[in-house]
Amino acid sequence: MTPQSSSSGETLDVILVHLLPLLLAAATSVKALVSRWRLLHSKLVLLQTSLSEASLARNSLSNPLFIDLVFSLHSTLQKLHTLSSRCLDPSLPSGRLLLQSDLDIATSSLTLHLQDLSLLLKSGLLSHQQDSPHAIVLPVPGPTASKADVALFIRDAFARLQIGNLDIKLKALDSLLDILQSDPAKLSPVVTAEGDVTVLLRLLDLSTHSHLIDRAASVVSLLTTSSASSCHAVFNEGGLGPLLRLIESGSVTARHRAASAVEAITVDPSRAWAISAYGGITVLINACRSGSGSPSSLQSLVVSSLKNVASLEDVRIAIFEEGGIPVLIRLLTSDSMDAQKCSALCLWSLASSGGDEMCVAIIHESGLSRLLQLLYSASDQELQENALRAIHALSVLPSAAKSLSSSPLFFSRLTEFISRGGINNFSCQQIATSLVAVLSPSDDIKKSMVPCMSPLVKMLEVSKPVVMQETASQALVSLLDVKSNRKELVKDEKSLTRLVKMLDPCNDQISKRPVVAVVLALTSIGGNGARKRLMETGASQFLQQLAESEVAGAKKALQRLSGSRLKNLFLLGRN
Repeated sequence: MTPQSSSSGETLDVILVHLLPLLLAAATSVKALVSRWRLLHSKLVLLQTSLSEASLARNSLSNPLFIDLVFSLHSTLQKLHTLSSRCLDPSLPSGRLLLQSDLDIATSSLTLHLQDLSLLLKSGLLSHQQDSPHAIVLPVPGPTASKADVALFIRDAFARLQIGNLDIKLKALDSLLDILQSDPAKLSPVVTAEGDVTVLLRLLDLSTHSHLIDRAASVVSLLTTSSASSCHAVFNEGGLGPLLRLIESGSVTARHRAASAVEAITVDPSRAWAISAYGGITVLINACRSGSGSPSSLQSLVVSSLKNVASLEDVRIAIFEEGGIPVLIRLLTSDSMDAQKCSALCLWSLASSGGDEMCVAIIHESGLSRLLQLLYSASDQELQENALRAIHALSVLPSAAKSLSSSPLFFSRLTEFISRGGINNFSCQQIATSLVAVLSPSDDIKKSMVPCMSPLVKMLEVSKPVVMQETASQALVSLLDVKSNRKELVKDEKSLTRLVKMLDPCNDQISKRPVVAVVLALTSIGGNGARKRLMETGASQFLQQLAESEVAGAKKALQRLSGSRLKNLFLLGRN
């Protein structure tokens, strides 16, 4: 037994054998502040029971937390003993108010000691044989450690976070970081199950020591980003509020960790609503403002959280009312590509679901021109897609549609997206096709888009999503308004053959109405060459069957082809 444990054992005996019996007797015989002493009596009885239980634990006197607690208890109980003597004197020599104040302070200290003792008893730390019982914190369990050892380590660390001094708490947080970083996905759920998340969250309070805040924020960040269950545990314990306050007023390190945690929390739509409840939209927008002092890496995390929640109506309204639109538009030119991607997606959410008012506000703040600049200059495919989505959403406004329709450069870019296509670029191809279908470019611009007609024909063969066939058909019909484009498509043997095969009723994977619409566009005025080639490839027999099935447009297309054939026969007869 060490001198320290021997001394603590003697102090524990003094408490149990001498101080507590005296105080219990005094609590029932005082003449002043009787109601307060009655309350104290119940606490003293509980302390006696708990200390007796702790004294029987085999390793209690080798546990540094318990040893510190014993000495603190001894000091508090001595103060109470002195106060009991004053309360036994009816004359109250020091005055009633001062005595009442001193007694309340001592009672509060005793209550805290009881909570700490209860924590140690519940954790099982006093009964467990530790390899290094006098260490400030236990050694971090290795990869081969048992579940029981890991659980004990976590409980010990959390106990030290609540009972220990600043140095002990800092080392406990460091040990939690060490074990989490060894296997975040596996150990994060264990930490939240065996530990007390509310203890960590209390350490995020801005009145806490700055070093504690930074380390606690790092632990919370790991918990939220490593597993869904531990992230949910942090959220359920009210973690969003303290994290948002840290983003607003913490150190650079704490702000980054808090922003990372908030981003992880808001990924789940079932938790996203809470951002508005905690007043988080204002915090997030302010962190992204010019002059906020936020580095681009922090703004990337913050705007990602905004992107996560922008689909909610109340969030969109809050972003609009808090002046978030110009902030998001400015981030399109950020040094961080992640910030650019997220701000473009956030603008897309606002424009696609927020109505004309949102779209007008975005365009008024030069949002459309900024998105176009990003589309032209970006080399990253995801960034291009995000910008294109936002542009597509804005195109519902007549003014935006008119501006886009008059831009050869924009349609040149759309042609590239449609022509490149493929699995890796399918989303951009879809959005670009949709824009071609709804906008009204000039004939000269349509002529420049000949390279994308063959890919559009191929898109008619795509069975899913079903709307893609319709969109590709609308885009093709628009381009085939130009006579020279019809001639170019007729020259494309593969595309024409593909069109005719898609007319075959036996090919039931292909929706017939969009294909028939393209055939009708090909056979319009001035399309005699197309009619002839379609006849030669056997389109009429398929159109006949489709007309009998009452497919929209099939009868009219068949009439055009038949009319062309009768005219040719008439001319041959005259010759």
